Amino acid sequence: MNKSTYALVTLAYWVFMLTDGALRMVVLLHFHALGYSPVQLAFLFLLYECAGIVTNLIGGWVGSRYGLRRTLFIGLALQIVALCSLTVVDSSWTGALAVAFVMGVQALAGVAKDLTKMSSKSAVKLIVNDEQDSDGKLFKWVAALTGSKNAIKGVGFFVGSLLLTSLGFDSALYILAAMLVAVLAASLIWVKGSFGQSKKKTKFTQLFSKSSAINRLSFARSFLFASRDVWFVVGLPIFLHDVLGWDFWQVGGFMAFWVIGYGFVQAFAPKITKSRSKNALTLSHTVHAAKVWIFALCGICALMALAVSYDFHLTVTLIGGLCIFGFIFAINSSIHSYLILAYTDSDDVSLNVGFYYMANACGRLLGTLLSGAMYLLAGLPACLWTAAGLTLVAAVSSLRLPAKLNS
Repeated sequence: MNKSTYALVTLAYWVFMLTDGALRMVVLLHFHALGYSPVQLAFLFLLYECAGIVTNLIGGWVGSRYGLRRTLFIGLALQIVALCSLTVVDSSWTGALAVAFVMGVQALAGVAKDLTKMSSKSAVKLIVNDEQDSDGKLFKWVAALTGSKNAIKGVGFFVGSLLLTSLGFDSALYILAAMLVAVLAASLIWVKGSFGQSKKKTKFTQLFSKSSAINRLSFARSFLFASRDVWFVVGLPIFLHDVLGWDFWQVGGFMAFWVIGYGFVQAFAPKITKSRSKNALTLSHTVHAAKVWIFALCGICALMALAVSYDFHLTVTLIGGLCIFGFIFAINSSIHSYLILAYTDSDDVSLNVGFYYMANACGRLLGTLLSGAMYLLAGLPACLWTAAGLTLVAAVSSLRLPAKLNS
């Protein structure tokens, strides 16, 4: 895979994530304004996360057999269909019908997102040779891609809020679809080759990884992302709007700021975690950093939950605490994104990355379900206490991550 092809794949991924972030904010704020409850809002994204579980597993196998070019194109095309389909929703529909339809369309968007993400993330392994990674180049490239993607998704939150406020629901969706049509057309013309295709025939029964390193990392990853989505998906935006009285612009702006900042921290994670030793970015050093930073995240979750529970300078504590949470979470996420590629070889990269992001989707599904339920049960404090418990599980499971490739 050459660098020009990688650049085009990355560009397509960036534009896709802009529309993905915008779509989430458009759907969440539009249906909240229509009077949907926190649990109903959580259900709107339920199949989005469920689709990710199956898509990453099957998509990794498809990419391994037929190449990542195909999975990238399919992902972009499905997102266009999903965006246009949501414009069919009519105010005369019953609540149950609208929820069921949006859930189905969101499932399609979930398939699109995970096919595109898996294609782009796997491409990093193909552009950086293992033999040339003595200076930690793989970690740096992964961090740059992951960080830029999340920063752009954060911009998408703001763009979605802006489009919804200024143009309305349908027009916002059509504009996002048009952006992807242009990207897909360019990709069909200029992205060539069957990159990511395995040299060996991978049997369908080999989908589940047999590597203990990948299994342990994937388990920790699932609980890490559940700890974020348990407050991020439903609890926080509804709390900001209903309790603190923020309007849609303010809610979308803060969510955008948080994700953009989170993305920048991810991009600089190699420098942040780098020690003074000359082998600062070796696998063993990064595994040690993963264990340290996940326990730090567990601690900040517990402190933030305690402060919010006792209404201690609520706005300042919440906003400041979430910024600290985002900083530490971003480092953990970036380290994980590096480790999954470090633990796998180039021939099986799409298969193993797909399995890893399947676990990621499981965690997001768990977090999404808990977000609506916990907020309905006891408000944002319940979401934050649940996040603290989930990070503790991720921390304990990270203790057994191997520091050597043959572990």
